[in-house]
Amino acid sequence: MRDDWLRPLGSTGLTVSAVCAGGSAISGMPAVFGYDVTRQEAVDLVLRVFDSPLTWIDTSNGYGDGESELRIGQAIREYGGLPDGFLVATKVDARGQDYSGARVRASVAESKERLGLDDLPLVYLHDPEFHDFDSMREAVDTLMQLRADSEIGHVGLAGGNTVELGRYLDLGGFEVLLVHNRWSLVDHSAGDLICRATGDGIAVVNAAIYGGGILANPQGATKYAYRDAPDAVLEAVAEMDKACHEFGTDLATASLRHSVDNPDIAGTVVGISKPSRVDALITSLEADLPAELLNRLGSLVPQERYWVEGTKETT
Repeated sequence: MRDDWLRPLGSTGLTVSAVCAGGSAISGMPAVFGYDVTRQEAVDLVLRVFDSPLTWIDTSNGYGDGESELRIGQAIREYGGLPDGFLVATKVDARGQDYSGARVRASVAESKERLGLDDLPLVYLHDPEFHDFDSMREAVDTLMQLRADSEIGHVGLAGGNTVELGRYLDLGGFEVLLVHNRWSLVDHSAGDLICRATGDGIAVVNAAIYGGGILANPQGATKYAYRDAPDAVLEAVAEMDKACHEFGTDLATASLRHSVDNPDIAGTVVGISKPSRVDALITSLEADLPAELLNRLGSLVPQERYWVEGTKETT
């Protein structure tokens, strides 16, 4: 196992594995993921994670309307409690358009009940960019107060739109930033935000490193970040896939390492729905990727105007 498998999560005092198991797919949302996961399959997967080098799992109040948390909670009970040092990170979610302070408190209470845990060491404010910024101050203040009252451990911020996330970081108090689909082999939209967060002592967690699947299944997917990928992105993915095969590896491994090997990224969330995927992740982390391959992949990154938040053509 890699020497840097365990890492500090910023200034929180928490120690986590470089890879975090993503708990969205195990909630059973075929309309989103294109496949279903039964409750027993999900529980079996979480039990496998508990016995692996991974030391944390990421979930949310809203994943499958709470089903992800329920399944993780069932696995915790069947295991006889959490393994020593294992961390469950969850997120508060709005109920419809209700993102009031009362809703934040209810979301935390619901998560504790579903998971069967009194201690929530890390709770994120989830997807605030879909709500009016000025109306969200109560939600932010409530989450910070829950931390002050020791109802939760540490406070994170999780979302996609980097401009909006930056506005929330301006408020202060956040200890962890989770951003998705904005730092991958073909998209560096979150570059400036990651630099800002690390400079402020905020831990960065990177999610959706495969862009929704295209970087893990380059022959079978055509969307990136829930939208049709531009031709330039599809061409880059095809060339990257070809380069990886030339060097005896695969694009999924290179995509994982692109995030894990970035010293500014404390943790990388990888959605897992099958126990065998845990072993594949460990294999990818132990792979030797030559500098020549990494340089070639770097040269193939699409121009900025093709990124999710691209606004101009790079020179």
